[in-house]
Amino acid sequence: MVKRVGSTDRQMSPFRFADPARPATLLNQRCEAFNMERELATLVKSILQAGATVRELIRGGFDVQTKSDRSPVTTVDHEVNRILHEMQRREFPEDGWLSEESPDDPSRLTNRRVWIVDPIDGTKALVNRIPEFCISAALVERGAPVVAAILNPSTDELFTAVRGGGLFLNGTRVTPSSAHDFNPVIMVNAWEFRTDRWSTLAETARCRPMYSIANALALVAVGRVQATFTIEPENEWDLAAGVLLIEESGGAISDADGKPFAFNQPTPRFRGVIAVAATADKNLHANLQAHAERAGSKPDRKRAAP
Repeated sequence: MVKRVGSTDRQMSPFRFADPARPATLLNQRCEAFNMERELATLVKSILQAGATVRELIRGGFDVQTKSDRSPVTTVDHEVNRILHEMQRREFPEDGWLSEESPDDPSRLTNRRVWIVDPIDGTKALVNRIPEFCISAALVERGAPVVAAILNPSTDELFTAVRGGGLFLNGTRVTPSSAHDFNPVIMVNAWEFRTDRWSTLAETARCRPMYSIANALALVAVGRVQATFTIEPENEWDLAAGVLLIEESGGAISDADGKPFAFNQPTPRFRGVIAVAATADKNLHANLQAHAERAGSKPDRKRAAP
């Protein structure tokens, strides 16, 4: 069944940050640490092109279908996937590819470098016009992300990082503040929020639901929220770009068991994520991990049979 989301639906905020001819103005960061100037410039140009396409499709209307796992997918997802995959095949044909909206090619496991992409992270947010959906893309080398970009089309914000080069927002370096919030905001999985799984966190933190893990990780990286946390399964494409943003900001990130992430796995899936801002209390990561251990593992809803 295909549902049409028309241009008459309530609109997103104006999208002003979508000119693919402007990537050079965003690349103030230096990439000598991993010599990734070309990869970053190419990714920025392509992700801005994809952002412009998102704007056009939102204005003109787009189709929504339901996948076999009951999650939605739209013509927006597919078009963004096409733009970014064409970039990889044209500019970096020797690299591997892993995307939520492409069939998984096992040959990626033999590649030293793999592009890991979520064309739209937060498709439900896109369909419902919640301004948290993002385009998320990372280049992974030997299991670790080395170039990353997350674009939020609703807020006109592009978060970028190159390993060893720091964190940038719209081309300006982001330096973590020394300010500390003793009543931190923690973004949690929307389903977990609705079921009140983390009610005990309310004693020491303010919880709010997240509708895109990529968006949440970007906000943690720049220090707008102190943490994001879930024990629900997450895919590699959900996390690859955000992991590098967090690491380059000086924050802490792991899966829900406290283990570091290694990408380009045969089964590209992890048990949750705990990400903490560089400015957060030094014990916050350990405290969230303790909550995860007490909660235990729930059934994998993303793998549940229809």
